[in-house]
Amino acid sequence: MSEYLLPLELMVEQLERLPGVGRKTATKYAFTLLSMTTEELENFTTAILDGKKKILNCRKCFNLCEGELCTVCGDAARSGEQICVVEDVRTLMAMERTRNYKGLYHVLGGVLSPIDGVGPEKLHIAELLSRVKEEETREVIIATNPTVEGETTAMYLTKLLHPLGVRVTRLAYGVPVGADLEYADEITLARALDGRREL
Repeated sequence: MSEYLLPLELMVEQLERLPGVGRKTATKYAFTLLSMTTEELENFTTAILDGKKKILNCRKCFNLCEGELCTVCGDAARSGEQICVVEDVRTLMAMERTRNYKGLYHVLGGVLSPIDGVGPEKLHIAELLSRVKEEETREVIIATNPTVEGETTAMYLTKLLHPLGVRVTRLAYGVPVGADLEYADEITLARALDGRREL
């Protein structure tokens, strides 16, 4: 027999699907939702559903956007000579918070991880190579996380990019090994960007 009424149990189960949310936190969230007025709850769910419908991926770099291009790709002041390759949008946002980088981005959508069934075909690698060939790119900065998968992805990209005649650099290790870039502070990220090295 369930600990809670079935509708409440279903709410808890759905909330547990969120990353980092265990049963205790999911239960707390479920009770918070139940305490909202119908109008508050409708506004809450509408915002989530609207976000899911209206937030798209930039056709050029795969950042989040509302139209065809994200604000970075649509900014004429950004340098097209540099492309910073990141694993996900959260890392891109962390890089932007440094206000130190004025080039473009490319969001891979993850990292190579054969154990998890993630090969090159599941990432936006082909699109990156097309951009480098077609645009005025002079440098590709690889900003994957300093994990085994991040390093493997960086080395794989380096092998593909070197024949295209572009400078390939990697963020310097101002970021602790095993840490996620999205949680690094702005100063650490800015120093890592400044101290990037040739691969």
